Order: sequence, then structure tokens, then C-alpha cells
Amino acid sequence: MQRLDTTAKGVFVISATPFAEDGALDLESLDRATDFYFEAGADGVTILGMMGEAPKLTLEESRKVAARAIARAGSKPVIVGCSAPGLAAIGELGKSSMDMGAAGIMVAPPGTLKTDRQIVDYYHDVTQVLGKGVPIVLQDFPLATNVQIAPEVIGWIVDEIPDMVMLKHEDWPGLAKITAIRKAEAAGRRRISILCGNGGVFLTEELARGADGAMTGFGYPEMMVSVTTLMAQGQLDRAQDVFDAYLPLIRYEQQPGVGLAVRKHVLAKRGVIASPMIRLPGRGLGPEAMAEVDRLMARQTQRLDAIG
Repeated sequence: MQRLDTTAKGVFVISATPFAEDGALDLESLDRATDFYFEAGADGVTILGMMGEAPKLTLEESRKVAARAIARAGSKPVIVGCSAPGLAAIGELGKSSMDMGAAGIMVAPPGTLKTDRQIVDYYHDVTQVLGKGVPIVLQDFPLATNVQIAPEVIGWIVDEIPDMVMLKHEDWPGLAKITAIRKAEAAGRRRISILCGNGGVFLTEELARGADGAMTGFGYPEMMVSVTTLMAQGQLDRAQDVFDAYLPLIRYEQQPGVGLAVRKHVLAKRGVIASPMIRLPGRGLGPEAMAEVDRLMARQTQRLDAIG
């Protein structure tokens, strides 16, 4: 499998981790989900992210998920999330994932980092435990990590760490950060790939600011693929029309603490995963919320028909 590099673009779907009703891993559903993402036009998948419930898995379970997804993806790239409080865990899962054929490793900064120098030094440490030449994705998600990384600090990391090839951008508000990074690159800094998260809620604006695509989850990945493709073709208005058609579901999924339950419910209703089960202490949707999501899904076809 080809390793990730700074030219990566398109849509890398953050994969849900399917569980059976008893909370056990459902690897058959993981196979279906992997197929589903690529059939929808995804360029790659990212597993064991925050919305993939990675902290709820044991190391052995994480290895099983990585092995299964990488094997199922074939020649398509799979990024493995290896964020953990300790570097030893990152190194262990990261190295084994690369040995299995992963395209790269995604790591978010731990909340203990307080200064710019600590942030930069941390990613030096990550490269050391993973080994030289392993492509790294910096997950910049301050709403979850409480670590604020200024554009200048990202540039500092890019300058000092050649293996840093991608930024998973999900700062909020963060559009100005994309602009600042791209301006610095235009002035001579090494260019890296930028894929964006946050459920795709700012996807059209992020792409217009210079992002290369999306790395997030949504029950309709074909939306992200269509929007990214249309934006690359310069069809901004058409891309916005497609995006707007999915806004009711995107909006509903943005509720704090509910998003994953909504996403898994949609994937289960679409036949992608067998169960919308969320591993404890997470909870699924209540009956009223399920009815609301079902109604939005039923109206989705009508919205698409309306834009032709």
C-alpha cells in the first residue's frame, strides 16, 4: 500500500467502529462499512479516530480493527488513529499498523501540552517512537483536546519534522487558520495536505480557503465526495447546492454528545452496519430522536430531487 504524502487530497472518511448488541467488535460490519465508503467514492479511510470510539478499545481490539480495515481496503490508503496519553502506546499501535500496510498514523496532542515548544517537542517525540519515514497526520481538534495550536506553530512543526505530511484541521472557528497556513506556503514554506473535519459543516468554505478535502464522518459520504469534486472543478454554486441539500442532517448531527449516535443510526438504517450500538459509557438515540432522524432521511431524496 502506498504511504501517505503531502499530495493527498479528496475524501478520507472517518470510519465508525461497529459493535454488536453485546458490545463486542462487529468485524463483518466493518467490512461492509469499508466497502461502503469506497463505493461512495472515498479516496481513503481513517480508522480509530475520536468518532471511531478508539479510547474504548483495548490495544488488541485496535490491532484487530486495523488489520481488518487495511486488508479490506486493498490498495486504498488507510490512516490509523493512534492518539493516546502515553508515547509507548502510540509507538506500539503505530508500528504494528504500519507493518500491516497502513498509509500513515494520525496523532492528536494530549491536553497536558501548554506551550508552543511543548507541542513541537511532542511531535518530535512521536516521530521518534514511530520511526523515521512514517507519515504523520496532526489532528488539530482543540474543542476536544484543549490544545490550541496557532498557524505559526503548525509551520514550526512542518519546518522541523519532514514526516509531518498532513493536517487534519478541525479548529472551530478555524477558516482563518487555513488561510494563514496557505499564505505561509505561498511565501516559501513546505506545503502539506489539509483535510478537514467537524462533520463537514464548513466543507465548502474550507475548500475555498485552500483545504484539499475532507477527513470526517457523515452518514452520507457521497455528499462529501460530490462537494469536493465539484469544488475542484470550480463549480462552487453547484457544490453549495449539493451541500445545502444535506444541511438538515448535518445540522442535526452537530448536537454535542449526540453526533456519533446519529451517524451510527443513519449507517444502520442504510444497511451499512448491523447495529447502531455505541460502546458504554456512550448511549444511543432515544425513540423521539430516532423518529426525527428517520424523518430527515426520508426527506433527503426529495431535497436531492429538488436540486436536480
